[in-house]
Amino acid sequence: MAEGRARSVGTAVVVRTERLTPHMMRIVVGGDGLADFGAGEFTDHYIKILFPADGVTYPVPWDLAQIRTEYPRDKWPRQRAYTVRAWDPAHLELTLDFVVHGDEGLAGPWAARAQPGEVIRFLGPGGSYAPDPTAGWHLLVGDESALPAIGAAMERMPAGAEVHAFVEIEGPQDEQKIATPDGVVPVWLHRDGRPAGEALVEAVTALEFPSSDVHAFVHGEAGFVKELRRLLRMERGVPRERLSISGYWRQGETDEGWRAIKRDWNAAVEAEQDRAA
Repeated sequence: MAEGRARSVGTAVVVRTERLTPHMMRIVVGGDGLADFGAGEFTDHYIKILFPADGVTYPVPWDLAQIRTEYPRDKWPRQRAYTVRAWDPAHLELTLDFVVHGDEGLAGPWAARAQPGEVIRFLGPGGSYAPDPTAGWHLLVGDESALPAIGAAMERMPAGAEVHAFVEIEGPQDEQKIATPDGVVPVWLHRDGRPAGEALVEAVTALEFPSSDVHAFVHGEAGFVKELRRLLRMERGVPRERLSISGYWRQGETDEGWRAIKRDWNAAVEAEQDRAA
Protein backbone atom coordinates (compact mmCIF):
# COMPACT_ATOMS: atom_id res chain seq x y z
CA MET A 1 0.00 0.00 0.00
CA ALA A 2 2.59 2.53 -1.07
CA GLU A 3 1.53 6.10 -0.41
CA GLY A 4 2.29 7.33 -3.90
CA ARG A 5 0.10 4.75 -5.70
CA ALA A 6 -3.49 5.65 -6.59
CA ARG A 7 -5.99 3.34 -4.93
CA SER A 8 -9.74 3.06 -4.71
CA VAL A 9 -11.25 5.02 -1.81
CA GLY A 10 -13.86 3.16 0.25
CA THR A 11 -16.66 4.83 2.18
CA ALA A 12 -18.58 3.92 5.33
CA VAL A 13 -20.93 5.64 7.75
CA VAL A 14 -20.61 5.77 11.54
CA VAL A 15 -23.31 3.53 13.03
CA ARG A 16 -22.55 3.72 16.76
CA THR A 17 -19.78 4.62 19.19
CA GLU A 18 -18.70 3.31 22.58
CA ARG A 19 -16.03 4.40 25.04
CA LEU A 20 -14.37 1.14 26.09
CA THR A 21 -11.89 2.65 28.56
CA PRO A 22 -10.68 6.17 29.39
CA HIS A 23 -8.18 5.92 26.51
CA MET A 24 -9.97 3.70 23.98
CA MET A 25 -12.94 4.58 21.79
CA ARG A 26 -14.80 2.04 19.65
CA ILE A 27 -16.37 3.18 16.38
CA VAL A 28 -18.62 0.85 14.37
CA VAL A 29 -19.14 1.87 10.75
CA GLY A 30 -21.40 0.34 8.12
CA GLY A 31 -23.35 0.98 4.97
CA ASP A 32 -23.51 -0.21 1.38
CA GLY A 33 -20.04 1.22 0.77
CA LEU A 34 -18.71 -1.87 2.56
CA ALA A 35 -20.45 -4.32 0.24
CA ASP A 36 -17.14 -5.24 -1.44
CA PHE A 37 -15.01 -4.98 1.71
CA GLY A 38 -12.89 -8.11 2.11
CA ALA A 39 -11.48 -9.06 5.50
CA GLY A 40 -11.29 -12.15 7.64
CA GLU A 41 -8.11 -13.93 6.57
CA PHE A 42 -5.86 -12.03 8.99
CA THR A 43 -6.23 -10.83 12.57
CA ASP A 44 -4.14 -7.72 11.89
CA HIS A 45 -6.28 -6.46 9.01
CA TYR A 46 -6.16 -2.67 8.91
CA ILE A 47 -7.54 0.23 6.95
CA LYS A 48 -6.06 3.67 6.37
CA ILE A 49 -8.62 6.31 7.25
CA LEU A 50 -8.38 9.45 5.14
CA PHE A 51 -8.88 12.82 6.83
CA PRO A 52 -9.27 15.90 4.62
CA ALA A 53 -6.68 18.61 5.03
CA ASP A 54 -7.93 21.54 7.10
CA GLY A 55 -10.26 23.75 5.10
CA VAL A 56 -10.18 21.57 1.99
CA THR A 57 -13.22 20.02 0.28
CA TYR A 58 -12.56 17.38 -2.39
CA PRO A 59 -14.84 16.40 -5.30
CA VAL A 60 -17.12 13.46 -4.47
CA PRO A 61 -16.43 10.60 -4.91
CA TRP A 62 -12.86 11.03 -3.76
CA ASP A 63 -10.29 10.13 -6.40
CA LEU A 64 -6.77 10.09 -4.96
CA ALA A 65 -5.13 10.28 -8.37
CA GLN A 66 -7.15 13.39 -9.20
CA ILE A 67 -6.54 14.93 -5.77
CA ARG A 68 -2.78 14.38 -6.03
CA THR A 69 -2.76 15.90 -9.49
CA GLU A 70 -4.86 18.96 -8.73
CA TYR A 71 -3.86 19.81 -5.14
CA PRO A 72 -0.47 20.61 -3.59
CA ARG A 73 0.92 17.88 -1.34
CA ASP A 74 0.09 19.77 1.87
CA LYS A 75 -3.59 19.69 0.80
CA TRP A 76 -3.73 15.91 0.29
CA PRO A 77 -5.81 13.86 2.75
CA ARG A 78 -3.89 12.70 5.82
CA GLN A 79 -3.80 8.96 6.53
CA ARG A 80 -4.04 7.07 9.81
CA ALA A 81 -3.90 3.27 9.96
CA TYR A 82 -6.28 1.40 12.26
CA THR A 83 -6.73 -2.30 12.90
CA VAL A 84 -9.98 -4.02 11.98
CA ARG A 85 -11.09 -5.16 15.43
CA ALA A 86 -14.04 -7.05 13.94
CA TRP A 87 -15.75 -7.45 10.58
CA ASP A 88 -19.37 -8.60 10.26
CA PRO A 89 -20.02 -9.27 6.55
CA ALA A 90 -23.63 -10.30 7.17
CA HIS A 91 -24.51 -6.85 8.52
CA LEU A 92 -21.75 -4.90 6.71
CA GLU A 93 -20.37 -3.57 10.00
CA LEU A 94 -16.72 -2.80 10.61
CA THR A 95 -15.42 -2.26 14.16
CA LEU A 96 -12.43 0.01 14.80
CA ASP A 97 -10.82 0.91 18.13
CA PHE A 98 -9.02 4.23 18.60
CA VAL A 99 -6.50 5.24 21.25
CA VAL A 100 -7.60 8.62 22.63
CA HIS A 101 -5.43 11.03 24.63
CA GLY A 102 -7.56 14.14 24.87
CA ASP A 103 -6.98 16.54 22.00
CA GLU A 104 -3.63 14.97 21.09
CA GLY A 105 -3.30 13.72 17.53
CA LEU A 106 -5.73 13.59 14.62
CA ALA A 107 -7.80 10.38 14.66
CA GLY A 108 -8.21 10.11 18.44
CA PRO A 109 -9.96 13.47 18.86
CA TRP A 110 -12.12 12.69 15.83
CA ALA A 111 -13.16 9.33 17.32
CA ALA A 112 -14.02 10.96 20.65
CA ARG A 113 -16.42 13.34 18.90
CA ALA A 114 -17.75 11.08 16.13
CA GLN A 115 -21.50 10.91 15.72
CA PRO A 116 -23.75 8.39 13.90
CA GLY A 117 -24.21 9.38 10.28
CA GLU A 118 -20.71 10.76 9.74
CA VAL A 119 -18.98 9.48 6.62
CA ILE A 120 -15.45 8.10 6.70
CA ARG A 121 -13.25 7.40 3.70
CA PHE A 122 -10.51 4.82 3.75
CA LEU A 123 -8.03 2.63 1.87
CA GLY A 124 -7.67 -1.09 2.40
CA PRO A 125 -7.83 -3.50 3.98
CA GLY A 126 -4.24 -4.66 4.35
CA GLY A 127 -2.87 -7.31 6.69
CA SER A 128 -0.50 -10.26 6.90
CA TYR A 129 -0.72 -12.06 10.27
CA ALA A 130 -3.02 -14.66 11.79
CA PRO A 131 -2.15 -17.22 14.50
CA ASP A 132 -0.73 -20.39 12.97
CA PRO A 133 -2.82 -23.27 14.37
CA THR A 134 0.17 -25.63 14.00
CA ALA A 135 2.52 -23.54 16.17
CA GLY A 136 3.76 -25.01 19.43
CA TRP A 137 2.80 -21.80 21.25
CA HIS A 138 2.00 -18.15 20.63
CA LEU A 139 3.59 -14.94 21.89
CA LEU A 140 1.62 -11.67 21.59
CA VAL A 141 3.25 -8.41 22.71
CA GLY A 142 2.17 -4.81 22.28
CA ASP A 143 1.07 -1.48 23.71
CA GLU A 144 -2.32 0.22 23.28
CA SER A 145 -1.78 0.70 19.56
CA ALA A 146 -1.50 -3.09 19.09
CA LEU A 147 -4.30 -4.01 21.50
CA PRO A 148 -7.04 -4.33 18.83
CA ALA A 149 -4.91 -6.75 16.79
CA ILE A 150 -3.89 -8.70 19.89
CA GLY A 151 -7.53 -8.94 20.94
CA ALA A 152 -8.55 -10.21 17.50
CA ALA A 153 -5.70 -12.75 17.51
CA MET A 154 -6.56 -14.07 20.97
CA GLU A 155 -10.20 -14.56 20.07
CA ARG A 156 -9.20 -16.60 17.02
CA MET A 157 -6.73 -18.91 18.77
CA PRO A 158 -7.37 -22.62 18.13
CA ALA A 159 -8.65 -24.75 21.00
CA GLY A 160 -5.85 -25.91 23.25
CA ALA A 161 -3.34 -23.29 22.05
CA GLU A 162 -0.70 -22.16 24.54
CA VAL A 163 -0.71 -18.38 24.52
CA HIS A 164 1.44 -15.83 26.34
CA ALA A 165 0.13 -12.32 25.77
CA PHE A 166 1.59 -9.14 27.26
CA VAL A 167 -0.13 -5.78 26.81
CA GLU A 168 1.25 -2.53 28.21
CA ILE A 169 -1.31 0.15 29.12
CA GLU A 170 -1.21 3.24 31.28
CA GLY A 171 -3.07 1.76 34.28
CA PRO A 172 -5.75 -0.67 35.44
CA GLN A 173 -8.54 1.57 34.15
CA ASP A 174 -7.44 0.71 30.59
CA GLU A 175 -7.79 -3.07 30.87
CA GLN A 176 -10.35 -4.75 28.61
CA LYS A 177 -12.21 -8.06 28.64
CA ILE A 178 -10.24 -10.11 26.14
CA ALA A 179 -9.62 -13.85 26.17
CA THR A 180 -8.91 -16.84 23.96
CA PRO A 181 -11.67 -19.44 23.44
CA ASP A 182 -9.98 -21.44 26.23
CA GLY A 183 -10.15 -18.48 28.62
CA VAL A 184 -6.52 -17.32 28.48
CA VAL A 185 -6.33 -13.59 29.22
CA PRO A 186 -3.49 -11.10 28.61
CA VAL A 187 -0.95 -10.14 31.24
CA TRP A 188 -1.69 -6.44 31.71
CA LEU A 189 1.42 -4.36 32.38
CA HIS A 190 0.71 -0.92 33.82
CA ARG A 191 3.06 1.75 32.54
CA ASP A 192 2.43 4.18 35.40
CA GLY A 193 4.58 6.86 33.79
CA ARG A 194 7.50 4.63 32.78
CA PRO A 195 8.92 4.85 29.23
CA ALA A 196 6.76 3.17 26.59
CA GLY A 197 7.61 -0.50 26.19
CA GLU A 198 10.01 -0.81 29.12
CA ALA A 199 7.71 -3.20 30.99
CA LEU A 200 7.18 -5.27 27.84
CA VAL A 201 10.90 -5.76 27.28
CA GLU A 202 11.30 -6.84 30.91
CA ALA A 203 8.39 -9.29 30.69
CA VAL A 204 9.51 -10.99 27.49
CA THR A 205 13.13 -11.12 28.66
CA ALA A 206 12.03 -12.89 31.84
CA LEU A 207 9.69 -15.32 30.07
CA GLU A 208 10.80 -18.95 30.01
CA PHE A 209 9.94 -20.06 26.48
CA PRO A 210 7.91 -23.30 26.47
CA SER A 211 9.67 -24.42 23.28
CA SER A 212 11.43 -23.04 20.22
CA ASP A 213 8.31 -23.53 18.08
CA VAL A 214 6.78 -20.09 18.64
CA HIS A 215 4.66 -17.89 16.40
CA ALA A 216 5.07 -14.31 17.61
CA PHE A 217 3.30 -10.99 17.06
CA VAL A 218 5.13 -7.93 18.43
CA HIS A 219 3.95 -4.42 17.57
CA GLY A 220 3.86 -0.96 19.12
CA GLU A 221 6.34 1.84 19.81
CA ALA A 222 9.40 1.42 17.60
CA GLY A 223 11.99 1.67 20.37
CA PHE A 224 10.82 -1.34 22.36
CA VAL A 225 10.03 -3.23 19.15
CA LYS A 226 13.69 -2.87 18.15
CA GLU A 227 14.79 -4.25 21.51
CA LEU A 228 12.45 -7.22 21.28
CA ARG A 229 13.42 -7.90 17.68
CA ARG A 230 17.02 -8.23 18.83
CA LEU A 231 16.02 -10.45 21.78
CA LEU A 232 13.79 -12.75 19.75
CA ARG A 233 15.93 -13.03 16.62
CA MET A 234 19.43 -13.04 18.12
CA GLU A 235 19.10 -14.41 21.64
CA ARG A 236 16.07 -16.69 21.31
CA GLY A 237 16.67 -17.70 17.70
CA VAL A 238 13.14 -17.10 16.42
CA PRO A 239 13.16 -17.40 12.61
CA ARG A 240 12.12 -14.26 10.76
CA GLU A 241 9.20 -16.06 9.10
CA ARG A 242 7.77 -16.92 12.56
CA LEU A 243 7.79 -13.32 13.71
CA SER A 244 5.33 -10.54 12.81
CA ILE A 245 7.07 -7.44 14.17
CA SER A 246 6.89 -3.74 13.39
CA GLY A 247 6.83 -0.32 14.99
CA TYR A 248 3.33 1.12 14.67
CA TRP A 249 4.61 4.47 15.94
CA ARG A 250 7.80 6.09 17.24
CA GLN A 251 8.28 8.30 20.25
CA GLY A 252 9.02 11.87 19.18
CA GLU A 253 7.86 11.42 15.56
CA THR A 254 4.63 12.57 13.97
CA ASP A 255 2.66 9.91 12.13
CA GLU A 256 3.66 11.42 8.78
CA GLY A 257 7.30 11.67 9.84
CA TRP A 258 7.40 8.06 10.99
CA ARG A 259 5.76 6.75 7.82
CA ALA A 260 8.37 8.58 5.76
CA ILE A 261 11.28 6.76 7.40
CA LYS A 262 9.68 3.56 8.72
CA ARG A 263 10.50 1.24 5.82
CA ASP A 264 14.17 2.26 5.70
CA TRP A 265 14.45 2.21 9.50
CA ASN A 266 13.05 -1.31 9.73
CA ALA A 267 15.29 -2.51 6.90
CA ALA A 268 18.37 -1.04 8.60
CA VAL A 269 17.49 -2.65 11.93
CA GLU A 270 16.91 -6.05 10.31
CA ALA A 271 20.18 -5.84 8.36
CA GLU A 272 22.13 -4.84 11.48
CA GLN A 273 20.69 -7.69 13.52
CA ASP A 274 21.12 -10.21 10.71
CA ARG A 275 24.82 -9.29 10.50
CA ALA A 276 25.18 -9.72 14.25
CA ALA A 277 23.31 -13.05 14.34
